[in-house]
Parts: sequence; structure tokens; C-alpha cells
Amino acid sequence: MTRIILICLGLAFILGSCQRTKNGTAARAEKETYDLLLLNATVVDVASGSLTPGQLIAISNDTIRMVDATANRDKYEAQQVIDASGKYVMPGLWDMHVHFRGGDSLIAENKNLLPLYLAYGVTTVRDAGGDIVPSVLSWREQIKNGNLQGPTIFTPGPKLDGAAPAWAGSIEVVNAGDIEAALDSLEKLQVDYVKMYDGSLTKEAFYGIIQAAEKRGMKTTGHMPLSADIVQAIDYGLDGSEHMYYTLKATSPLADSLTKLNLGYGMMNQIVNSFDPQLAREVYAKMKANNVYITPTLHIGKVLSELLDTDHSRDTLLPYMGSGIQQTYQRRIEGAKRAGRSGSDARQKMAQLNMDMIVPMYEAGVNIVAGSDAGPSNSYVYPGESLHGELQSLVKAGLSPQQALVTSVINGPKFFGLENSYGSIEKGKVADLLLLNANPLQNIANTSNIAVVVKGGRVHDQQAINRMLQAVKANNRK
Repeated sequence: MTRIILICLGLAFILGSCQRTKNGTAARAEKETYDLLLLNATVVDVASGSLTPGQLIAISNDTIRMVDATANRDKYEAQQVIDASGKYVMPGLWDMHVHFRGGDSLIAENKNLLPLYLAYGVTTVRDAGGDIVPSVLSWREQIKNGNLQGPTIFTPGPKLDGAAPAWAGSIEVVNAGDIEAALDSLEKLQVDYVKMYDGSLTKEAFYGIIQAAEKRGMKTTGHMPLSADIVQAIDYGLDGSEHMYYTLKATSPLADSLTKLNLGYGMMNQIVNSFDPQLAREVYAKMKANNVYITPTLHIGKVLSELLDTDHSRDTLLPYMGSGIQQTYQRRIEGAKRAGRSGSDARQKMAQLNMDMIVPMYEAGVNIVAGSDAGPSNSYVYPGESLHGELQSLVKAGLSPQQALVTSVINGPKFFGLENSYGSIEKGKVADLLLLNANPLQNIANTSNIAVVVKGGRVHDQQAINRMLQAVKANNRK
């Protein structure tokens, strides 16, 4: 027994010696090392609408590696440390409806829009299709690899439209053979989803695309021909719908009879006037049961409805738009002039009804996603800034700031099945973060009060953001 005790004491002495430095002082326990530490942060939990102060967030590469109390600071070290005292940290914003388009002559001007999204805290965008697909796919990869500054891009590639597409670069789909060929092309491009457009797309082709994409496991959203029925499309597997026209049509008991008259968008005034709240509730229940996503795009509706009454010549962000992009605004302006001469108030009535539908849809469990529709051809709907306008419109419609944020930072990733990688400040989530100077749960406008943007672990403070913006202006002058 004595021998055993002596052996144990000897081992203890050896082990104790191993814990000492050469000069005999006790060595500190090895610290966990990361690329970036945020200290004293108030973490915003968007899902629950709660705040947790005094947090430490450890980041390496593009991932949150640890969330702990700042009181445990001595356990960690990092190459870069930011004191986030007084700052509210939340996930980066997602804009679920933007455009890069305008043809080859506008590729450079479209590329210049990318830093604007980051400057306004939009760390991810869902492109809604255009005619510069190779460039957008290239930017997507460059951003993913850290070789280009901009938001993460999800893209459908070219839109799918009918025999006479409304937008350049669209794939014409008329029959079943066209559908399979189009989806083959999109799969080769490795697009993230399928976007349909109703320029001349027939209801048969629309339904066929949905069914064929469903078999391939490809998500579908977009515009619906007004000859079609969104409830029927949902039964075929439709995943989402852009804007409110198609949901609105389904809420009218006159929809079927008006469809037979082949009025197209000319039916919308009668649709609005015959809105049925009970029928609307049934439609919302259908959407919830089938996990359908609706992108209301309220903000652009407001901007376009006020085009003739607003002087945009002194807009702060207008100089950041290239001259070519500014020229594309004329299309909408001329449309507004024609509407003004007709004396119709249909757009205003529809816009108000769209606002009135938001809270019932949300409370029914419909997945509302925030999208700005920013990009060329959409006059004065500026990249980055307009997503904040959309969030503010959702709050004006009756959602709380927390609920509005859900439509962006939670429902955005959820559309792509990425809720395990985004949407909260947790270990293992992607390090796309905003450090805000004020509480966004208290006032949705506080999402614009940005101190720092962290994109994939890379820090953009106000100086860096200003440099990005100045570079945009300089590039547009070339």
C-alpha cells in the first residue's frame, strides 16, 4: 500500500511539473482561438422577439463557432476583437425579390449594385431572373469564394415565359417538350429555383412547369397567368407567388367568371371590389397547409403609385445608379403617366387592400417573405434601402417589428430549406450579422441604424462601407 501511495505522489508531482513554465510560474490554460470576437453584444432573437445582453460571439471563417457570456472572455482570444457594447446583434437581412438585368451594356452597372446591398445590411438576395445570367452566376460563385464583395445570391437563371416573353433573356415555354428542355437547361446552370413569368405563359404551361419541377425537386415561384388558378397551382406543387395579384384574385367569388372573359389584369378592379374575407381565409389556410411563400412587394407598389407626385431628382441614392440604369426607369414613368391620364384609382385601391391582407395572412400562418423588387427598370426602388422600405411597409400594414423581421431573416432561409444555417445567432450558423445602434424590435426603422456589417465573417465597419459606396460612385463615372 505504501508503495502505491508513493507512486501516485510521484505521478502527481510529475504532472504538476508539466503544468509549470520554465521559470516555475503556473501556465495559463490554453485559450480557444478564433478569427473574430464580438464582446458585450445584445443578441436579438428574431424568432422569439427576445434580447440577451452581455453576449460574446466567436467567429472563424464564415461561421459562428461559439456564443457565450462576455464574463467568460478570458477563455477566448482572437485576431480581431470588437466591443459591441450598446449594440444589438441580429442576423443579416434577406431581400427575397431583386433583379439584375438590362442586357450586356448594363452588366457593369448591375455589378456596382452589389456593395449597396451590404451597405444596407442585406447579406443575402434572391434574384428574380433577368438577361445577364452568366454574369449573375459568376458573381454568385465569386461572392461564395470571398473574391467579390456583395450579398449571397440565389438565382433562378432566366425566367420561363410563353411564346412572346415580356422580358429579354427568358426561355420560351409552349408545350411539354419545351418544359422538359427548359428545366434541363436550368439544372445544367445549377440554378437555385424556377421563376415563371406571365408575359404570354399559358395556364397549361404554367401548371406543367410546376408539376415537372416538383418531380425534379426544384422549387417554383413567380408570376401566374391570370387565366390560371393559384389554388389549383398549389395542388400541383407551387412553392411561392410573387406580388399579391394572384392571391388577391383567389379571394373573389367572381374570379372564375372574370377569367372566362379573358380580361387579364383588366379584371383586378372588379376583383378588388368583390373581395370576400371568408374566401380569403380559406385561401390562406390552403397556403399554410401546403407551405406556400408569398412575397407581397408592398414598397414598390407605393413608390410606383406616387411616381408622378414625387420629385426623385435629389434622392440620396440616385447618384449610385448608373446612367444606363436610370434610363431604364423611363418605362415605369411612362406607364404611370398613362394611368394618370385614365383617371383610374384602381392601383391605389388594390394597394390598400394588399396592405389590409397582410395581418390576416400572417396570423393564418402563411409564409410571408420580404422582397423589394429593386433593380433596373423599377424606378427609384433602390437596392438595399428598399428592403428597409418593405419592412416598414409590413409594419405599417400591422405586423410588429419582430414579425416583419421574421419575413426576412427567418422565412427567407426557410424558403430554401436553410433554416439550420441562417436565421439566428447560434453556434454553427453562418456569420452574416448586423451590429445595430438601436433596438430593431422596438422600431423597425432601427434596422437602418447600422454600425457594422459582418458578411461571412468579414467585418465592414462604417469606414469600410463608405469606401464601398464611394467606389460605386467612381465606377459609375467611368
